[in-house]
Amino acid sequence: MKKILLFIIGSISLGLGAIGIVLPVLPTTPFLLLSLACFIRSSSKLYNFILSNKYLAPYVEDYISGNGIPIKVKKKAISLIWITIGFSAIFILDKMLLRLMLLIIATTVSIYIWTRDTPQEKKRVESSNC
Repeated sequence: MKKILLFIIGSISLGLGAIGIVLPVLPTTPFLLLSLACFIRSSSKLYNFILSNKYLAPYVEDYISGNGIPIKVKKKAISLIWITIGFSAIFILDKMLLRLMLLIIATTVSIYIWTRDTPQEKKRVESSNC
């Protein structure tokens, strides 16, 4: 039963992650990471599919390999979190408790993303024949 539930959650997350590639408001990487976490315990075939897919793999390669999250991705993810949460808190929700909960979630997720390792840029070493 647990394996089936993980497979279902992973599949839904994979679908949302794939949609996030073309829909800029929907984050791709967190959904793909959730898919990988589910598939590692339920479907090694789908786990390997994500890591070998030319469209999906670039979103998770650095994180999976232990290199962290590129600074550009961190900035984009945190910006989108605050734009969507901010919009919801200001224009959609009228209860102060829900607004506060959203702001706490956004802050926590932003801190988590920002404190992950950032891959070091590879420096080109040029040799000179002087």
